[in-house]
Amino acid sequence: MTAITLVMGPLSRLGHHVAQANPDILEFLPGGRHMRIGILTGGGDCPGLNAVIRAVVRKGITEHGDDFVGFRDGWRGVLEGDTVPLDLAAIRGILPRGGTILGTSRTNPYGVDGGVERVLATLERLGIEALVPIGGEDTLGVATKLSEAGVRVVGVPKTIDNDLDSTDYTFGFDTAVGVAMEAIDRLHTTGDSHHRTLVVEVMGRHAGWIALHAGMAGGANVILIPEHPFDVDAVVQHCQHRFASGYSPIVVVSEGAAPKGGELALATGEKDAFGHVRLGGIGAALASLIEERTGREARAVVLGHVQRGGTPSAFDRVLATRFGLAAVDAVHDGQSGVMVALRGTDIVRVPLTSATSQLKLVPVERYAEAEVFFG
Repeated sequence: MTAITLVMGPLSRLGHHVAQANPDILEFLPGGRHMRIGILTGGGDCPGLNAVIRAVVRKGITEHGDDFVGFRDGWRGVLEGDTVPLDLAAIRGILPRGGTILGTSRTNPYGVDGGVERVLATLERLGIEALVPIGGEDTLGVATKLSEAGVRVVGVPKTIDNDLDSTDYTFGFDTAVGVAMEAIDRLHTTGDSHHRTLVVEVMGRHAGWIALHAGMAGGANVILIPEHPFDVDAVVQHCQHRFASGYSPIVVVSEGAAPKGGELALATGEKDAFGHVRLGGIGAALASLIEERTGREARAVVLGHVQRGGTPSAFDRVLATRFGLAAVDAVHDGQSGVMVALRGTDIVRVPLTSATSQLKLVPVERYAEAEVFFG
C-alpha cells in the first residue's frame, strides 16, 4: 500500500494548488494525511449520489490534498479494476444531477469465485488506502466484510427505501417520497372524474416507508406495507366507504406488501446477485380484485423507477453533502468499519455491523397514525 504521510493542520486552498504543481511539497505543507481514496456507488441509483461524490472529493482535495479514484459500476469496477479519475473538474456541476456519474450495479464480490481476492488485489495495485462505498444494505454488507478483512472502509448510507438501520434517514428517500406524493395528488382528480379506484404501487421490498410517507402526504385512503399483511375485505370496505362519500379511493401499496396468508406478487422468478427476487404486480392484482368486489372500475399505476430518477430535493442535497464531508473526516481520523449516519440533526459514526445487521422497518405505532385516515 502507498505510505501515509503524517502532517498537521488544514491544507490551505493556495497550498493545495501549489501541491498540485509539485506533489513533493506536500511533505512541507500544513495538512492532514495525503491519501489515495477509492469511491464507488452500488445498488439502485437515487438522487443525491453525485452530491456525496462532490463533497468527498471537494473536501478531500482542498483540505488534505487527497487523490481520488472512482470505481465504475459499484463493486464490478473494483473487481475488474475499472476506474475513472476524480478531481475538482470532474465534480463541477454534478450537485443537481440525479443518478451517479460513476455508474452502478448489483455486483456482489462474495458471489464470484475469487472475487474477494480480486478486490484486494485491485486495491493493492492501485494503492488505495481507504474506500468510501455509497450504498444500501447489500453494498454496505460487502463493505462490512471487507473491513473485517483489513480494508479501511467508511460507508455512506443510500437507499430510497430508508430501511438502513442506525440512521434516521438515508438520502434519496425524501426525493422518492416527493415524486410519489405528486403522482398521488394528480391521481385524485382523475380518479374522481372517472369514479374509479386508483391503486398506486410504489417501491418498498421489505420496508414500507415510501408508501407510508407518500400515502400520508398525498391523502391516500388506504396504505398497504410489507410489515403489516392486509385484510382484503377491509381494503374493499374502505374503498366502498370512499365511494359512498362521493369521492374515489386512492390505494397506495408497497411492492412487497401481501395479504394475510398470501404470497408476494412476483414480476419474475429472477434473483439478483444478492439473492433478491424481483418484485412487482401487487398493484395490478389488487386493482383487479377491488374492481371485482366493488363493481367499479379500478386501475393500477406503477411508479417504478420514476421514483429513483430526476434531480434531488433540497433535503437530500444537504444530507448527502453532509454525509460526504463527514466520511472524509472519518477516513482522516483513522476510522474504519463505520458508516456516517443522521441522528436528529447531527451526523454521527456508527459501526457498519449495526447498520447492516437488520433492516429498519415501519413500527406498529407509525402505521397506526396512518390508519386514522383510511376509508
